[in-house]
Amino acid sequence: MKLYEFNCEKELTLSVIGGKWKMIILWYIGLDSPQRFSKLRRLLPNVTPKMLTTQLRELEEDGIIYRKVYQQVPPKVEYTLTEHGKSLIPILELMYQWGKAYAKDMNIDISGMSAQ
Repeated sequence: MKLYEFNCEKELTLSVIGGKWKMIILWYIGLDSPQRFSKLRRLLPNVTPKMLTTQLRELEEDGIIYRKVYQQVPPKVEYTLTEHGKSLIPILELMYQWGKAYAKDMNIDISGMSAQ
C-alpha cells in the first residue's frame, strides 16, 4: 500500500475498498473463489478490461486479494481472497442487506442488479 496520511481508520478502509468496482469484485471473488479474469468480466459487463485490471492490481497491492498465475498456454490467472479480504465479506454482506432494505423502503427497483 502506498503511504498516505489518513485522518482516521474509516478513511484508510475506504481508500482500500473504495471506488465503483472494488466491493463488487470482492463480493464475486468471495462468493466463488478462486475466480478467473474472464469470469469476472462476464459478471461485470459494464466494467472495461482496463478498469478491471487496475482494480484487481490495486486490491492485490493492498493485500486484499491474491493473484495466482499458472505457467501454461494460454495463460491462466486466478484470484482469491487473502485473510484480510475474507474479513471484508461480513461487511459486504451487511452493505448488501442495507441496500436491499433501503431499495424496498424507497421503492427502488433493483431487479437484475443483485449480486447474490
